[in-house]
Amino acid sequence: TLIRGLLPSVASFINFIFWKLNHMHCFFYLFFKPVIALMTVTLFPIRLLMAAFMMLLAWPFAFLASVGRSETTVEPQCLWRRLVDIILKIIMRVMWFAGGFHWMKVKGRRALPAEAPILTLAPHSSYFDAIPVTMTMASIVMKAESKDIPLWGTLIKYIRPVFVSRSDQDSRKKTVEEIRRRAHSGGEWPQIMIFPEGTCTNRSCLITFKPGAFIPAVPVQPVVIRYPNKLFLPIYTPSEEEKRNPALFAINVRRIMAKALGVPITDYSFEDCQLAMAEGQLRLPVDTCLLEYAKLVRRLGLKPKNTEKVLQEYGNRARKLEGQKLGLDDFAQFLDVPVSDMLRDMFALFDEHDDNCMDIREYVIALSVVCRPAKTLETMKLAFKMFEAEEDGAITEMELAVILKTALGVNHLSVSRLFTAIDAQDTGKITFDKFRIFVEQHPDFAEDYLYTENAGLHSTAATKTANGICPDFSPNDHGTIDGLHKKHN
Repeated sequence: TLIRGLLPSVASFINFIFWKLNHMHCFFYLFFKPVIALMTVTLFPIRLLMAAFMMLLAWPFAFLASVGRSETTVEPQCLWRRLVDIILKIIMRVMWFAGGFHWMKVKGRRALPAEAPILTLAPHSSYFDAIPVTMTMASIVMKAESKDIPLWGTLIKYIRPVFVSRSDQDSRKKTVEEIRRRAHSGGEWPQIMIFPEGTCTNRSCLITFKPGAFIPAVPVQPVVIRYPNKLFLPIYTPSEEEKRNPALFAINVRRIMAKALGVPITDYSFEDCQLAMAEGQLRLPVDTCLLEYAKLVRRLGLKPKNTEKVLQEYGNRARKLEGQKLGLDDFAQFLDVPVSDMLRDMFALFDEHDDNCMDIREYVIALSVVCRPAKTLETMKLAFKMFEAEEDGAITEMELAVILKTALGVNHLSVSRLFTAIDAQDTGKITFDKFRIFVEQHPDFAEDYLYTENAGLHSTAATKTANGICPDFSPNDHGTIDGLHKKHN
């Protein structure tokens, strides 16, 4: 278990070394290569054993300090517990020293828990970002399963983390409430250290912050991590407007942290990148508008919890409309939400001809892609169900074009080659079963039939990542929201 816990850090350490080497001249790489090989079999085992020994040494102190301690209330820290806290910080510092972090420079003053109950750290790029946790012994948000890992679980429980349970459907809500409770304790609880990006990046930009750290509406202290140093920024106290709007609070804190780091920000989130890089038969093209659609879905709270059930319900209702166009009010009634400026933006995405009407079937297809991006066949099955004729359960080439261009989030799409290949008997119609069999026989059908036929349509699979998270879907490339079927200038 100990080795299993250390392997990710070892892998990150090795990757960091080779990342540095890749930025050196070839001559230096060739020079250092035998040195690295020598150190791998001499110095590295010694460092690894020292780091492992430090973790073993920390365990009895963490265990003794955790015995008899309540998980729901915090008691005044007695003298011997404070001493254990200092000892553990020293032990962890020696462990990081053995890992190669000889000197760590900290700029700025760390706020007291009563001044800033929450510390927001960014960017998050590797396992080494645990260094601030071991230096401050601040609480963190972790999976509940972590506390059951032998040795490591004891060290985790010592810092009194906020645990998130995957098996509990209300876990996210409970986590936010627990963070809020601790943040409003007047400094009695240890500070909570949160990485608001919610994922690892390569430090070239700051992606959208999740609102969890800002919902309590208390002062936060931004902490920027820059190798080879990190910086505590001044406390950021939210305004009244920011207290009412955690998303605005998060945006403003991110802007300050990005300025301190000297890096840009991007309005895309981790969820957007997951959507862009999903491993389905239909990979989104670079100029897709579905990323803008996905952001609106999240902001309007339209992403269903029970995805399969809601999509089937929407599909059945859309089928009964038989292609009938809906206006804005009808669209709001279909979704059971009030008309708002944000809903108007959503409606404009599907208002293809600027005639103030839309086909609700296209909304359902786009929602299916966003909710389950890797399940291409499930989305296509739902789409066929909404478009197919009653008499033979088949669709035409024009209907297939509407389905696929909506699923890809593009303006125009020619599907002639694909349709002809599926409709081998030249009936002018295809069923879902024919489509499914063809896809099973041609898993790369999108690359072979769609991307080759449509000039300028490029899959994200062949796109080099620009920021280490996902391809460069810069808003400047395709403008603001103006319609799923309209490419922006």
